[in-house]
Amino acid sequence: MTWLNRIIPDDRIIRLQLLILIAVMLVFSLTLGQRFFSLGNFQSMSSQLPILGMLALGMGLTMLTGGINLSIIAGANACSLVMAAIIVSHPGQPAFLLLALVAGLLVAVAIGTLNGVLISVIGVSPILATLGTMTLITGLNILLSNGDVISGFPPVIQYIGSGDIVGIPVAMILFLLVAAGLWVLLEHTTLGRSIYLVGSNEQATRFSGVNTHRVQIAVYILSALLGWGAAILMMAKFNSAKAGYGESYLLVTILASVLGGINPDGGFGRIIGLILALVVLQLLESGLNLLGVSSYLTMALWGGVLILFIALQNRKA
Repeated sequence: MTWLNRIIPDDRIIRLQLLILIAVMLVFSLTLGQRFFSLGNFQSMSSQLPILGMLALGMGLTMLTGGINLSIIAGANACSLVMAAIIVSHPGQPAFLLLALVAGLLVAVAIGTLNGVLISVIGVSPILATLGTMTLITGLNILLSNGDVISGFPPVIQYIGSGDIVGIPVAMILFLLVAAGLWVLLEHTTLGRSIYLVGSNEQATRFSGVNTHRVQIAVYILSALLGWGAAILMMAKFNSAKAGYGESYLLVTILASVLGGINPDGGFGRIIGLILALVVLQLLESGLNLLGVSSYLTMALWGGVLILFIALQNRKA
């Protein structure tokens, strides 16, 4: 069972998440019945979870180092706008589709590098650095796109958002592959071990010979690249790109990371916990939506849960 312990190292967190998951399923099955367990409802959830999941992975990765990436949504929208502009300017040309993907990737690398340098080299606190880049990027997104929607993508992009393989949505498959790859990186590579060490004690890690600046820059680049992946999924789902897409996801990505067992101070957390937290939150949001609960009230609920959970963590500490 050693391999299982590496994937699920904290039984208390996993047990709590599974109990919450069972409780949520039970409550909504009693109140909503077949409406909750309908194929359409689960298809809707499976189309939303990969986007949120990709963003949450990017957020959780930075939190493992004791940081945060408030610019992940803005960065994802910047990537999608750049890719969309190139694609629609040369419709039906595969070479420009590839160029668009590369351009989006380069935008993500640039944003991640900027965040990483501000935080690790200049010494700006992660929350202020990424708040600044979020504001900067959002302003540029709106300025350069005039706040307009860019739409009209080729079938291959739309297939990612609506297609399936043996009944499993393509977007979900891509998300699971990325999550598995990130798990391997964190658990079985030198960079992964260094990420946890930086989050636990950055100064001691630096004295041990680890280049902490390089580790942090790499983390923020990886976070931005996960945002680039989310941008592709958003383009595929909505068949469009816009500066304001996904803004409501920011709080949920932080909440999923914290509920998933990632320590906001860094040094601890696992991918499996984050994914379970995402599933619980997605089920809750879907059930509340079917009950007619306002999306604004749901957002307020997420904020309250986040405050409560962090308060309980600090009290326990």
